[in-house]
Amino acid sequence: MRTTLDLPDPLFARLKARAAHERITLKQLLRLFVEQGLDQRSAPARERRSAAALPRVEGRLAIAPEQLSNAGLAALLEE
Repeated sequence: MRTTLDLPDPLFARLKARAAHERITLKQLLRLFVEQGLDQRSAPARERRSAAALPRVEGRLAIAPEQLSNAGLAALLEE
Protein backbone atom coordinates (compact mmCIF):
# COMPACT_ATOMS: atom_id res chain seq x y z
CA MET A 1 0.00 0.00 0.00
CA ARG A 2 1.21 3.50 -0.72
CA THR A 3 0.69 6.51 1.48
CA THR A 4 1.85 10.10 1.70
CA LEU A 5 3.53 11.59 4.74
CA ASP A 6 4.03 15.27 5.42
CA LEU A 7 7.24 15.60 7.39
CA PRO A 8 9.00 18.79 8.47
CA ASP A 9 12.17 19.37 6.45
CA PRO A 10 14.52 18.95 9.44
CA LEU A 11 12.94 15.59 10.33
CA PHE A 12 13.13 14.41 6.74
CA ALA A 13 16.80 15.38 6.60
CA ARG A 14 17.48 13.39 9.79
CA LEU A 15 15.67 10.35 8.41
CA LYS A 16 17.52 10.55 5.11
CA ALA A 17 20.87 10.89 6.87
CA ARG A 18 20.08 7.94 9.16
CA ALA A 19 19.11 5.77 6.19
CA ALA A 20 22.34 6.69 4.41
CA HIS A 21 24.37 5.98 7.55
CA GLU A 22 22.76 2.54 7.90
CA ARG A 23 23.05 1.94 4.15
CA ILE A 24 19.37 1.22 3.69
CA THR A 25 16.67 2.98 1.75
CA LEU A 26 14.46 5.59 3.32
CA LYS A 27 11.51 3.27 2.66
CA GLN A 28 13.21 0.44 4.59
CA LEU A 29 14.06 2.74 7.51
CA LEU A 30 10.53 4.09 7.79
CA ARG A 31 9.08 0.58 7.64
CA LEU A 32 11.49 -0.52 10.38
CA PHE A 33 10.52 2.40 12.62
CA VAL A 34 6.80 1.79 12.11
CA GLU A 35 7.17 -1.93 12.88
CA GLN A 36 9.22 -1.20 16.01
CA GLY A 37 6.64 1.31 17.18
CA LEU A 38 3.80 -1.16 16.69
CA ASP A 39 5.68 -4.00 18.38
CA GLN A 40 6.41 -2.01 21.53
CA ARG A 41 4.06 -2.51 24.39
CA SER A 42 1.96 0.52 24.99
CA ALA A 43 3.61 2.81 27.50
CA PRO A 44 2.25 2.40 31.02
CA ALA A 45 -0.13 5.12 32.04
CA ARG A 46 1.51 7.79 34.11
CA GLU A 47 1.08 7.22 37.79
CA ARG A 48 -1.73 9.34 39.14
CA ARG A 49 -0.83 11.60 42.00
CA SER A 50 -3.19 12.83 44.62
CA ALA A 51 -3.04 15.92 46.76
CA ALA A 52 -2.30 13.64 49.72
CA ALA A 53 1.13 12.93 48.20
CA LEU A 54 2.04 16.62 48.00
CA PRO A 55 4.10 18.24 50.73
CA ARG A 56 2.16 20.26 53.27
CA VAL A 57 3.24 23.42 54.99
CA GLU A 58 1.68 23.97 58.37
CA GLY A 59 1.18 27.37 59.88
CA ARG A 60 0.07 30.77 58.78
CA LEU A 61 0.27 31.78 55.11
CA ALA A 62 2.84 34.41 54.22
CA ILE A 63 0.25 36.16 52.04
CA ALA A 64 -3.37 37.03 52.72
CA PRO A 65 -5.98 34.53 51.48
CA GLU A 66 -7.54 37.16 49.17
CA GLN A 67 -4.20 37.36 47.34
CA LEU A 68 -4.56 33.71 46.29
CA SER A 69 -6.92 34.61 43.45
CA ASN A 70 -5.55 34.91 39.93
CA ALA A 71 -5.76 38.70 40.12
CA GLY A 72 -4.07 38.71 43.54
CA LEU A 73 -1.24 36.47 42.35
CA ALA A 74 -0.78 38.60 39.22
CA ALA A 75 -0.52 41.69 41.40
CA LEU A 76 2.13 39.99 43.56
CA LEU A 77 4.14 39.09 40.50
CA GLU A 78 4.09 42.70 39.32
CA GLU A 79 5.56 43.96 42.63
